[in-house]
Amino acid sequence: MSTTLDSIAQISDQSTILRSIKDEACSIAIWERQPLGWTSGLITDGTRDIRLNTPLSDVRVNVAQALPSSGFGNHASHRHLVDDIVDLADLYCSTLGIEELEVRLEVVTTDSCRKWHADYVKARLITTYSGDGPQWLDAGDADRVKQGGEPQRINQLRTGDVGIFKGKLAAAHPAIHRSPPIAGTGQTRLLLVLNHTDKD
Repeated sequence: MSTTLDSIAQISDQSTILRSIKDEACSIAIWERQPLGWTSGLITDGTRDIRLNTPLSDVRVNVAQALPSSGFGNHASHRHLVDDIVDLADLYCSTLGIEELEVRLEVVTTDSCRKWHADYVKARLITTYSGDGPQWLDAGDADRVKQGGEPQRINQLRTGDVGIFKGKLAAAHPAIHRSPPIAGTGQTRLLLVLNHTDKD
């Protein structure tokens, strides 16, 4: 069952909700997933970011090859990680009607992207495997922030939830969001970002 918040967000525990991002009035589509159950041990002190452009058909082999060279090692959870990235890439590409994408797997320990903003993209998929998910604003609070005020309510994706956020290149009212403040908490986030490329 889907829910609507301030008309800009479509939220459901079904993956099909992500298709709502194609609706003109929808700025963010959120799939609230069950806890993944396999994410412990994914990263170590030596884990580094992965960033690559790949055809959808080659996501599995390219991500699997990139994990060891980026310090992910051979932990049993990495097979589940690759499977999940492949599944999400398929959902993202089929929703947007594209055949190539950028895959970013980022280890975050600071308040990166801490300011409220809209991404300079068409639409971006974000999920967090470890640590807090991104925070986002409904339309009313987005307007308050734009005018220099403070939001009255901050919404947040849970760990494992999947969101597709419209950016400045696709919408008159793109999704306003930020990374959760974690500086000084000792938290490490493992963030997956899927982006449209210029080839489609």
